Amino acid sequence: MAGGLFALLDDIAVLAKAAAASVDDVAAAAGRASVKATGVIVDDTAVTPRYVEGLSPARELPIIKKIAIGSLRNKFFFILPAALLLSQFLPQALTPLLMIGGTYLCFEGAEKIWERVSGHSEHAADQAHEEGKVADEDEITSGAIRTDFILSAEIMVISLNEVADEGFVARLAILAVVAVLITTLVYGVVAAIVKMDDVGLHLSEQPGVRAPIGRGLVAAMPKLLSTLSVVGIAAMTWVGGHILLVGLDDLSKEYGWSALHQPYSWVHHVEEWVHDATGPLGGILGWVTNTVGSAILGLIVGAVVVAILHVIPRKSAHVESKAPVAEESH
Repeated sequence: MAGGLFALLDDIAVLAKAAAASVDDVAAAAGRASVKATGVIVDDTAVTPRYVEGLSPARELPIIKKIAIGSLRNKFFFILPAALLLSQFLPQALTPLLMIGGTYLCFEGAEKIWERVSGHSEHAADQAHEEGKVADEDEITSGAIRTDFILSAEIMVISLNEVADEGFVARLAILAVVAVLITTLVYGVVAAIVKMDDVGLHLSEQPGVRAPIGRGLVAAMPKLLSTLSVVGIAAMTWVGGHILLVGLDDLSKEYGWSALHQPYSWVHHVEEWVHDATGPLGGILGWVTNTVGSAILGLIVGAVVVAILHVIPRKSAHVESKAPVAEESH
């Protein structure tokens, strides 16, 4: 009996170790998958604070909470089931889906650059301010959740592609961890950012060294948002371009279309040359080279999409508005 009991305890210990190892594996895989989606995460974090601009400070955190709940609903009720079904029954669709998402990221980055260069975004903001438009919380929340759906879908597909070789249950567990981890990270950081000025104002009214710290926080807020915006644009063009590079290479291998391999081959050869030519700094400079090459491709693809969706239609409308109106025949 005692021997049987000890054998049972040994079995339980083995199962516990296996379960712990599985949890560690899931956590490690979730971490790796999340890192691959860094560009989209940065963009999501950079975009969200804009949705609470102009609102009462008392409503900022409740609105962010609503958006975070909507983000989790997007991931668990819509994106995760669809992604798992695709990976289980139509895995060959993952690469084209990733490339569609990568193209969207390139477009988003190029569009933001175009808006800054053309002054279109500033003009729209100034016009809304002059018209005295009052922000509607429901409209703000629904708009933010719609934007989050697109970014969340890209995050989950990128993450899924990293664990596509795992079993169904493992993929489910890993993506569930990624969904919670990413949502908590993004909206936790967003909440800290939007309340930074309030904390700074509170500290600035306190005696001693806390006052200059508070004033520094208040002064740093605009610079932080501006930096996040720039980093978000750079991350989108780099990540989007890299997704397209790797996707084209994967399609060339799958279908034997050698022409699709060329962009990846060019960037890879330059990366290897830089790596071999720069000695101890080869690893870092090689990575920078790959990043720059990916970003260049991302900017080119994004610029083409921006031209198709914005520049060409706007020029056509401008030409039509200047066209002389034919006199009516009597």
